[in-house]
Amino acid sequence: MAAISREEVAHLARLSRLAVTEDELDMFAGQLDVILQSVARIGDVAADDIPPTSHSVPLTNVYRDDVVTPSLTQEEVLAGGPDVAEGRFRVPRILSEEE
Repeated sequence: MAAISREEVAHLARLSRLAVTEDELDMFAGQLDVILQSVARIGDVAADDIPPTSHSVPLTNVYRDDVVTPSLTQEEVLAGGPDVAEGRFRVPRILSEEE
């Protein structure tokens, strides 16, 4: 695998709108090359008989099914509130008109 060049790093920096110094170009080229080599090694290790997965362990859904059960009516719920208007609890304003 060919090493990533300074010009490619400079191009990536321009695309990302990053200001990169000349010294950083050399440093990043070396770092990106190590990263790309590591990713390439992972591809060499992958076996054809192992299916690709997104997780190392199986995921299970932890949600329960929605089941309709008896509950209070709106009037019963609002009956416990200190101040009710238009089918809702009234609460003190916490934000001013300016916000």
